[in-house]
Amino acid sequence: MLIPFLIMLREGIEAALIVGIVASYLKQSGRGALMPAVWVGVLLATALSLFAGAGLQLLAAEFPQKQQELFEGVVGLIAVVMLTSMVFWMRKAARSIKGELQASIDKALSKGADGQGWALIGMVFLAVAREGLESVFFLLAVFQQSSGWEAPVGALAGIAVSVAIGWGLYSGGVRLDLRRFFRFTGLFILLVAAGLLAGVLRKLHEGGVWNHLQTVVFDMSTTLPMDSPLGAVLSGLLGYQAAPVVGEVVVYLAFLAVSLFFFLRSAPAPAPRAAVAR
Repeated sequence: MLIPFLIMLREGIEAALIVGIVASYLKQSGRGALMPAVWVGVLLATALSLFAGAGLQLLAAEFPQKQQELFEGVVGLIAVVMLTSMVFWMRKAARSIKGELQASIDKALSKGADGQGWALIGMVFLAVAREGLESVFFLLAVFQQSSGWEAPVGALAGIAVSVAIGWGLYSGGVRLDLRRFFRFTGLFILLVAAGLLAGVLRKLHEGGVWNHLQTVVFDMSTTLPMDSPLGAVLSGLLGYQAAPVVGEVVVYLAFLAVSLFFFLRSAPAPAPRAAVAR
């Protein structure tokens, strides 16, 4: 439950920042009448994400067992790529995202009175759809590895809290150190991505694609089983497996070593505490 909550909280805050910056700039520049176009873009991006998630879920249900394992491995791999790229993109773009969005708005509104609304819808749609599709692939990968109500409830709770924080940032009632927030959540997401990547290798083995490095490194099934409270927490947070094989351990450690090296190598300069101007 914690992992979907934190991931959707971060994704939701990123999307809320984009919408908040656009709304603030339109209001400050005296073009608040164009706000309906912003909400149309948000709704279209949300609809696309929901349809994509439902379509992928239905597609997976049609596969035989081995093909389904392979499909889940591919979804997990896409989720790892998207999560990792999201972390490094936000780390790089956090300082300039406001200026870039305002420049994009000015470009969209230069289309003329007839095309302003459509251009603004398209800009907001593309920006929010990116966050939505990232969330879809991540949630599919998580839901495939966990059954029960905890993961969906955690994801919905993360979205709800991110909406509340986004509104607070826009209205000025919430002050959040976004640089520190994205840095800490970035480290957490890289740990999650490492666990997902090890799970991808496991799915590829179950699908008959990868059969190498299958020697069990250690077996803690009796000492710390995955269905125990602590085992479940470690599995969700760190990708813990009670009896991991060599390939999973190598992939997990190699991914963490490379990603953490580049993530921590040079910290970005401090950004303003409030990312959305009133």
